[in-house]
Amino acid sequence: MDPTFTTPQDAEDAFYDALEEGDLARLIAVWDDSDDICCLLPMQPLAQGLAAVTEAFSQLLSRGHGIELSVTHLQWIETHDVAIHLVKETPQHGAAGGPPPVPVYASNSYRKDDRGWRLIVHQNTPTPPPPGMLPPRSG
Repeated sequence: MDPTFTTPQDAEDAFYDALEEGDLARLIAVWDDSDDICCLLPMQPLAQGLAAVTEAFSQLLSRGHGIELSVTHLQWIETHDVAIHLVKETPQHGAAGGPPPVPVYASNSYRKDDRGWRLIVHQNTPTPPPPGMLPPRSG
């Protein structure tokens, strides 16, 4: 039986908990099972539909452990049946001896149906470079 998420935040908490624990089944249970869901992870092709989203997270979790992130909420946009959460995801562990991990920004979109709230879009984007590191805009 699929879990029921009574708020978008319940669904989001379940998503990040499952990601941290490396539990693919629980992570996928947060997603809607429609063909129009999608996930865009950094440097990866668009995964559209439940099978493709499952494969994308299966590869991400293939090392046998979860991904521990600190999640900071930046903005929420919510209506009675759609919610968009903009967050900053900061990995809690980098490569041994390497530089500290850099955060990524993500948007999580949820849709409410008769089963409660479900994730329909997860998109990550790399953190932009610090001010002064971008080339000047032309035009």
